[in-house]
Amino acid sequence: MKVNKSLLPLVNPLSKDNPVIVQVLGICSALAVTAKLEPAVVMTISVTAVLALANVIISLLRNTIPTSIRIIVQLVVVAALVVIVDQVLKAWNYEVSKALSVFIGLIITNCIIMGRLEAFAMSNRPWPSFLDGIGNGLGYGIILVIVAFFRELLGSGTLFGYQVIPQWWYENGYQNNGMMILPPMALITVACIIWVHRSRNKDLQE
Repeated sequence: MKVNKSLLPLVNPLSKDNPVIVQVLGICSALAVTAKLEPAVVMTISVTAVLALANVIISLLRNTIPTSIRIIVQLVVVAALVVIVDQVLKAWNYEVSKALSVFIGLIITNCIIMGRLEAFAMSNRPWPSFLDGIGNGLGYGIILVIVAFFRELLGSGTLFGYQVIPQWWYENGYQNNGMMILPPMALITVACIIWVHRSRNKDLQE
C-alpha cells in the first residue's frame, strides 16, 4: 500500500524503520520497564510526548542554534520537557511514577530522542518533525507494549494488574513463569520480535 510521502516520517518508524527492532535504540528502557503493562504504556506516552514536542521546538530553533552548542541546547529542551512530564506523572499516578523510578528522568539521555533531534529536527520543518516524533515514539512504544504484554501475562498471570489467567488453571497445576519478569527475558522477547519482523521484511536481512 502506497503512503503519502508527507506521512512517511509518521509511518516508517512503526515498522520499516522501527527505532527498537531495526535501529536497535532504546533497548535499556525496553528491558527495564516492561515487567508490567501499565508502566510500559505510561513510558510510551511520556517518550512520545517529549519526542514530539522536542522535535518541534528544535525545528523552530534550528536556524538560530550555533552548531558548537547544538547538543547542549537539545539537552536543555529535552530536560525541561522531561521535568514537566515527571511532575505531571507524579500528580496523576504516583504509584506508576514510583514504578518507573529513574527511567522517566533518563528519557533525557534516551538515544532515540537525541538521535531524532540531531538527524531530523535540525534539518526539517516543524510539522514533519512533529510527525517524526510521534512516529518514533509510537514505534518505540509498540515494542514496549508487546514485550510487557507477554512478560506480565506469562510471568504474573495478569494484565494491567488484573488477573486474566483463570483461577481453576492454578488449581489444576498451572504456574506462572517467574523467569518472564526477569530482565533477560525482556531481551529474549525483543530478539524474538526482531526475528519475526525480519523474517517478514526480507529487505532488512543482510
